[in-house]
Amino acid sequence: MADQLISTAVHDELPESYVRPESQRPRLDEVVSGAQIPVVDLADPDPAAVVAGIGEACATHGFFQVLNHGVPAELMGAMLAAAYEFFRLPAEEKAKLYSDDPAKKMRLSTSFNVRKETVHNWRDYLRLHCHPLHKYAPDWPANPPSFREVVSSYCTEVRALGFRLYAAISQSLGLEDDYVKKTLGDQEQHMAVNFYPRCPAPELTYGLPAHTDPNALTILLMDQQVAGLQVLHHGRWIAVNPRPNALVINIGDQLQALSNGRYRSVWHRAVVNADRPRMSVASFLCPCNDVLIGPAAKLVAEGSPAVYRDYTYAEYYAKFWSRNLDQEHCLELFRTA
Repeated sequence: MADQLISTAVHDELPESYVRPESQRPRLDEVVSGAQIPVVDLADPDPAAVVAGIGEACATHGFFQVLNHGVPAELMGAMLAAAYEFFRLPAEEKAKLYSDDPAKKMRLSTSFNVRKETVHNWRDYLRLHCHPLHKYAPDWPANPPSFREVVSSYCTEVRALGFRLYAAISQSLGLEDDYVKKTLGDQEQHMAVNFYPRCPAPELTYGLPAHTDPNALTILLMDQQVAGLQVLHHGRWIAVNPRPNALVINIGDQLQALSNGRYRSVWHRAVVNADRPRMSVASFLCPCNDVLIGPAAKLVAEGSPAVYRDYTYAEYYAKFWSRNLDQEHCLELFRTA
């Protein structure tokens, strides 16, 4: 199955198995290129302004970029460099890590769910479990030589940032600072190192089609040279352009449920490029499998009844993986009415 990896060869034509039906193509000429998603400077001397900015971004866009977030720029650069080095490894070395089993804690794979999808996505990815590091890092790729050290450092910084953001999100909802972190339990942390090779026909396929993230919070490190992330806003796709030293924050499905629908886990997608490959590194904070998730009691009142029923993250994730990526919003299956 490892011969399915698209990063092991140069493609002059798009294979038929990647061509989307005409009604499902990205229509790149309709994408809004000049719009901006919100930007929050975490070093703003007014903490209330930071909380308010994050709250507004979560409610209106479900996405925002953060500046002065505490993750060193040198480490971000090293993370992207290590990712590119990994995907430049010889095909036979990468093939040893290939698996299409989503239950594996460390695997190199392609597309999204090659076992059940009918049209593939123009993406190879390395999926890593990252917490606790001492448990998982020894099994990560030993090549390139710096990979484990760089990725471990990056994971540690990103996890700390995620918890800072949880506190601000909790405050913006009028909840105790530690509400989100405490409610979601000792969270797992995963990473997807996404590689989108140069594509001969970007208008016919996706790197990833439209989807929402099933976890709680996603922190995305974007390629600084090549754009590809797009977010659905007011019915139109808007391009998210790289901003120097910024990280992109994405509200996941679990924060939409916890906020009783006030905050939005928004549809987003990855498109591909005809001239250059692109890399992105997505870090996911995920609730404990057995923790019970539902709207915060303080946000459920007579005028705003619970939008979603309580469920465990294990139940949610099983439903998410049983579907196609671009089906209806998975949270719709958990509505109270």
